[in-house]
Parts: sequence; C-alpha cells; structure tokens
Amino acid sequence: MDLLKKVLSLKNKSILVVGDTMVDRFIWGKVSRISPEAPVPVVEVKSETETLGGAGNVASNITSLGAKAYIITVIGDDLNGLHMKEMLEDKKINTNYIVVDKQRPTTLKTRIIASNQQVVRVDKEIKGAFSGKTEENILKSIDYVMKQVDGVIISDYAKGIVTDKVLKKIITIAKKKKIPVTVDPKVENFKKYKHITCMTPNTKEAIEGMNAQHQGIKTDADIANLGKKILKLLQSDSVLITRGEKGMTVIEKSKITHIPTRAKEVYDVTGAGDTVIATMTLALAAKWKLVEAAEIANFAAGVVVGKVGTATVTIEEIIKTIKNFNRK
Repeated sequence: MDLLKKVLSLKNKSILVVGDTMVDRFIWGKVSRISPEAPVPVVEVKSETETLGGAGNVASNITSLGAKAYIITVIGDDLNGLHMKEMLEDKKINTNYIVVDKQRPTTLKTRIIASNQQVVRVDKEIKGAFSGKTEENILKSIDYVMKQVDGVIISDYAKGIVTDKVLKKIITIAKKKKIPVTVDPKVENFKKYKHITCMTPNTKEAIEGMNAQHQGIKTDADIANLGKKILKLLQSDSVLITRGEKGMTVIEKSKITHIPTRAKEVYDVTGAGDTVIATMTLALAAKWKLVEAAEIANFAAGVVVGKVGTATVTIEEIIKTIKNFNRK
C-alpha cells in the first residue's frame, strides 16, 4: 500500500468527538523540607502548566492533522469551563455544541510534581448520570453536528456523557449516513459499545474489559482470539488492539493483521492512544481500508511516543516518518 499518495486526503475530513473532556493542570516544584504541621513534603512551586485531557486531546489530534474537529462535551458554569473552551478554540476545535451543566463543575485534574516525581493528584469532578435536561441537550447537539461530519469518535472516560441513549443516537445516524464510529473505551462500559465500526483498546483494556485477566494472554494468537471474542460480543465491524512495543493487531471478521511498531525511540506513551484513534478515524472517513487506516495510525503513534508529554502529530511529520521508513 502506498500511504504517501493517500495521506493528504486526511486533511479534507470533519470529525465529531463525543466524550469527557478535562483540564489537566500540572504544578511543578521542588521539595526541600517536610512540613512541621504533618509528615508531608512542602512543595515550592516553580511553574504551572495546563493541557486538554480526555476527549479534548483526541480533538486536538484531529486539528493538528489539518482536519476539522467538532466536540460535544459537558462543562460546568465556571471559570475552568470558560478556560477549557478557550483552550479548545486555540486548537481550532469547534466548540459551538458544548453543553453547560450548572449542577456540576468542569472536570479538573491537578498533578503536583516535584523533582520529576508526582507527589499527589487532586481531582475536582462529579461522575455519574447527568440530569435529563443535560442529556437532552447532548442529544440535540449530536443531531445538529452529525449532519456536517464524515466520522465520529467516542472518547469515554466514564464521567457520564456516553449514555445508552447517546450511543444509540450516534450509531443510528452514522448507519444512515454510512460514516464510521470508533470508540476509545472505558473498561467499565466495555460491553455497551455494540454495532460500531471499530474499538481501539490497549492490551490491558481489552483483557480487563473481557474479564480475561487469568487467561495468560501473551502471544499474537492469544491477542487474536481475544479480539475475536470482542468482535462477537459487540457485533462490531472490527477491533484494533494497541500493544505498545509489539505494535498493534487488527481483528476483522474475515482476517487478522499484526502490524509491528514504527516507533524508533519511545520517550513517553502519554496520549498515543488518542493519536491512534484520531488518525485511524480520519483515514476511515476518507474511505481507506481498515488495515491501511491502522498502518497510518501506527506511523502517527510512532511519532508521538518520541515526544515528551501529551503530544499531537502533523501530516508533515507522518510523511517524513514514512519516507524514512521506506528508505530502509
């Protein structure tokens, strides 16, 4: 397959990302003493940084590839919600269909890091079902946006957005439009994502989602068999299991394909799954075959893991990586 000839077609697509978005705040500092008030370290703050987490990072990967991203998520009626919208808009993500819930705060995860070690994480959030009015507004937003897009990504972090009604609405409209629906799953909701185009769990998520922790899954054949069981359970078109240094395995009804990793150096795997699902969904939206879509996603992930921190990838970086690979 000549991916280089097709890769620019990713730029012409629009993708809707539906899911839980959060602000990831990092407080960086150093520890030189223990508090006299309690046996805990005193962190002297040197700097603070913030990034988009969850569905926000998936949408960031879409726009960094030159495509158009819409996001449907829920924020609180608070300063963190306004700040999240600004961060999304800075990434050129369409925020017109974000839903505001006055009963819940915008999800904020604060990590305090001293001497390159995480000291503590503080989560400000409320999980669980939203009010009926909020769910109704999410469903209305889905109706509006899905008329305009070529594919949908469900980015589930089990905060409450991905309900049965939301899933049914997305899948019903997508079937009529003949556009792909992909899912980055949360283990506790694993068995809900039926009749989708593709799920992209990592090995750990796939094993735990199928309650297969005690089956000693290690080999390519083990992963393939696990993927077949997921395919049967969900009645989906395909499953893509990401496997770290072992690459990824694509399970379809008629065939199984093992794709070795394209990463030259691995510095940080943070956000690699977001890059995989974003790139693959764009390729499927551009009518690529699934294995081709997985291959380009594999190259994209290979770029991202070579960067430190939550990162995204550009078309130009993917092209350069493929050219370097082809020269070998």
